Amino acid sequence: MSPLHQRHKCREGRDRTGRGRPATSTCGFTLVELMVALAVLVVLIAVAVPSFDGVRVSTQMNAYATSLVAGGQLAKSEAIKRNAPVSLCVSADGANCDTSGQWEAGWIVLSGTKVLLQQPAAASGYRLRDAGGASALTFQATGVGASPASITICRASPSASQARVVNISATGRTSVKRLSDGTCAS
Repeated sequence: MSPLHQRHKCREGRDRTGRGRPATSTCGFTLVELMVALAVLVVLIAVAVPSFDGVRVSTQMNAYATSLVAGGQLAKSEAIKRNAPVSLCVSADGANCDTSGQWEAGWIVLSGTKVLLQQPAAASGYRLRDAGGASALTFQATGVGASPASITICRASPSASQARVVNISATGRTSVKRLSDGTCAS
């Protein structure tokens, strides 16, 4: 028998006398071995899934924070470039500023009537709120804004123990702060 065949040879049982040809040949797993392997797999999945959920939530919050930062920087640079006011504002329809909406409805960068950037609504369960209740930031032709904003991004349902705060100063400077206090204010 070749070495290749010997390596893959199954366990062989012998007849009761211990002599002669094998009575049976067994290959594969027993039911007990299969059940033990499945139990180990279930334990590993139970440990890993919550970790992956935390990573997924963190990644999504980072994406929203990055998008808000990019929107603020674009609004400031376009205001300077166009020598005209440009707004970063809440927009549920992706075409017009919404003065009564919240940032999780989506946002746009708007120059006059032209939409320069559109961000769709946040995924269900995420909350994006400005601490002062602002729904728009307008940058003048000099690149200076009318007022600063502090937008908190968190997971409201189901709640998560982390949040991001995007600060956009009146001069257009942006920063992101990571929080882990576990609260998501309404």
